[in-house]
Amino acid sequence: MTFSDRSSRLRSAATKGFTLLEIMVVLAILGLLVAVLVRNVGGDLSRGQESAAKLFVTATMESPLTAYRIDTGNYPTTAQGLEALITNPGNVKGWRGPYLDKLALDPWQQPYEYRFPGQKNKGKYDLFSKGPDMTAGNDDDIGNWE
Repeated sequence: MTFSDRSSRLRSAATKGFTLLEIMVVLAILGLLVAVLVRNVGGDLSRGQESAAKLFVTATMESPLTAYRIDTGNYPTTAQGLEALITNPGNVKGWRGPYLDKLALDPWQQPYEYRFPGQKNKGKYDLFSKGPDMTAGNDDDIGNWE
């Protein structure tokens, strides 16, 4: 085999590539796969919103509320609310906050509800989202209780 034979064979292999039709077929298949995944995985956003609200009321807020209780001897009252974690609500002895930078909204852009003493958590606080219907006191409330 001569150098020119090898060079022409390499040149023809280098010029081989994907045609526009092949690229379009691959893109169409990828598009279908993405559409199926989005429909199957992301189709029920309400479950994700409920999980986010549950995580917030059971885990995220536990540390600031516990720190407030350790410093002051008790949780904020219902009247003081969660604002007591940001600014001293008055003559609260031992307050060393702020315990939070700002109050978060639930996934439905509503403020979280807070009660102390709790009605569902006796001896502790109730912290909950009113849920998708944005009305407190019914079955879709998402709170820090069982």
